[in-house]
Amino acid sequence: MSALPVLGAGGWGTALAVNASRNGPVTLWARRADFAGRLRAERVNAEYLPGVTLPGHLEVTAHLGEALGDAAFALVVVPSVGVPDLLAALPRSLGVVLCAKGLAPDGSQLTVLARQLGFSRVAVLSGPNHAEEVGRGLPAATVVASRDSGFARMVQAALMTPALRVYTSEDETGVELGGVLKNVMAVAAGLADGLNLGDNAKAAIITRGLREMGRYLKAEGAHEDTVYGLSGLGDLVATATSRHSRNRAAGEAMARGEHPGQGGKVVEGLRTAGLLDAWATAHGHDLPIVRAVARVTQGKWTPQEGLAQLMEREAKPERH
Repeated sequence: MSALPVLGAGGWGTALAVNASRNGPVTLWARRADFAGRLRAERVNAEYLPGVTLPGHLEVTAHLGEALGDAAFALVVVPSVGVPDLLAALPRSLGVVLCAKGLAPDGSQLTVLARQLGFSRVAVLSGPNHAEEVGRGLPAATVVASRDSGFARMVQAALMTPALRVYTSEDETGVELGGVLKNVMAVAAGLADGLNLGDNAKAAIITRGLREMGRYLKAEGAHEDTVYGLSGLGDLVATATSRHSRNRAAGEAMARGEHPGQGGKVVEGLRTAGLLDAWATAHGHDLPIVRAVARVTQGKWTPQEGLAQLMEREAKPERH
C-alpha cells in the first residue's frame, strides 16, 4: 500500500497527516530539512501544532520525490501563495487535493490553476476544520469536491476516520470559494470583536456575510445551496467565532491597533480581501463586507470607518 503524501507541515498539514495515518501509511513533507529533522526526532510539531503527538509510523521527509513515491494522489497543504510553485514541481500524472483556503497570486482559483498546469485529477478539501481540534481527534466533518466523482470518493476513503466525517461534492467551485470568502468574513467578525461591538454586531456580520458569499458563488457559477453546507455556513461559523481562528484574531488585532500576524503564520483572509475587492470592482458586484475588510487591511480606512461605511448603506429589504 503506497503512503499518502501530505505536502506541507504546517498546522493543517500535520493534523491531516495524523488523521489519515489512522487509515494507513502517510508521509508528511516539510520544505525545510532542519524542520523535518526536528519533527522526526521530537515527534511533535511544536511550532504549528503543539500538544499533538506524531504517531511513530508517520514518516517525515524534506525530499519531495521520497514523499511522493508511487502514490496516486497527494494532499497539497501549503499556503495559497506557495501552491503555484509546488504544483509546478509535481508530476502531472499525480492527483492533487488542494487544501489551502485562498486564491492564486493573480486572483484565480487554485483548482483552475492546477488544470491550466496540466493536472487532470483535481479536488479541493474544505470545511469547519480547525487543525488544533482535528489533530487531537475531536469530531469534525469536511467536504472533498471534484468534477471527477470517482476521485472524490478515493480521497474520501483515504481521509474518513471515526473522528473525521468526509462528504463528497461535485461543486468544486462552490466548495473552494466558500472556504476563500469565509476567511474575509472572519476578519470582519474579528474587527467587531476588537472594537467590542457585541454579539448582535457579530451575528449581523455572519448573517450578511453569508448572503454576500452566496452572491459571489452564484456569480462564479457555483450551486446556490453549497453556501449553506459545511464549506460555506459551517466554515463561516467556525472561523468567525473560534479562538483558534487566525483570521478572526487578525481582525481583532487590527481593531486594537496591533499587528495582525500570528508568529509568522499565514492569515489568508488579509490577502484574499484585496483580490476579491478588485474582482468586485472590475465586475460591478456589490460585496460591501469584502470591500470594508480590504480597505481596512490596506490602511485606507480605519476599522471605525469600515463599520461606518457598512452602517450607512442605503435602507433596503433583507431579501431583494
